[in-house]
Amino acid sequence: MNTTCNTNRLEALIMSGLAKIPVVSGYAKTHGWQYVLSWCHRITGGILVLYLWFHLYTLSSLHTPEVYNWKMGIMFMPVIVFFAWLSSIPVIFHALNGGRLILYESFGSRQDESVIRWTLSLSFVYVVILGILIVMENQEVSAVFFWLVMMALSLAAACGVGAKVWRSPHTLFWKLQRTTGAFLLIAVPAHLLFSHLNPSVAMEAETVIARMDNWFIKIVDMLLALSVIYHGGYGLFSITEDYIASQLTRVLISGAIVVVSVVFLVVALSIIFTI
Repeated sequence: MNTTCNTNRLEALIMSGLAKIPVVSGYAKTHGWQYVLSWCHRITGGILVLYLWFHLYTLSSLHTPEVYNWKMGIMFMPVIVFFAWLSSIPVIFHALNGGRLILYESFGSRQDESVIRWTLSLSFVYVVILGILIVMENQEVSAVFFWLVMMALSLAAACGVGAKVWRSPHTLFWKLQRTTGAFLLIAVPAHLLFSHLNPSVAMEAETVIARMDNWFIKIVDMLLALSVIYHGGYGLFSITEDYIASQLTRVLISGAIVVVSVVFLVVALSIIFTI
């Protein structure tokens, strides 16, 4: 009973705060919260594509350890760490809201108001917990053990959603989008959580290289790279299909998305298998 009351208070606090934002509250009143969250999902998806580029740019420096260590010295400055914490907001929101969409589309969940409240509440809880871990800076967890657990959960979610959507009449690309989304629902927040549970693992190039040299971690990194790049690329393609009227423009943009996605994939795999 107390847990339910506390959850309701947290939900009410979050929703009342959002209702005070002029533009957001205006669209929520005229179009509904589903419309607002749909646009937030697209915007955060675009932000995460940029985050992926920055992440790959940083990791590419591992080929020159002294450059990587210099970059990490900047990344662990308090101001930069604060912005890294802020970046967890679009990450967890996009993941959990994607889970909400999967529940709605594939599992027939129509309790949308309740699921929206849970999405926002759990996002808030995750961001707070991550902030506490960042401030503490004294946690440690085995990389192999952590990712064994998280990969089991991520693959179970992907298999469950994949089995459900595979019988639908949608295209193969759409089905892969939802399946990778289920995988990333757990894997991406876990990746962010791991980096702050073990802040020391990212500070020195030698430590990162030693961790990435493990064959199991290479498989984890490869699955993450394939899923994120495909999911992000298809997300940009679907936005193009929804909002670009010109057929020629859609083709050109789609071609650019494919080229950029392939470049991202080549860079990611080269980092994973040549470090």
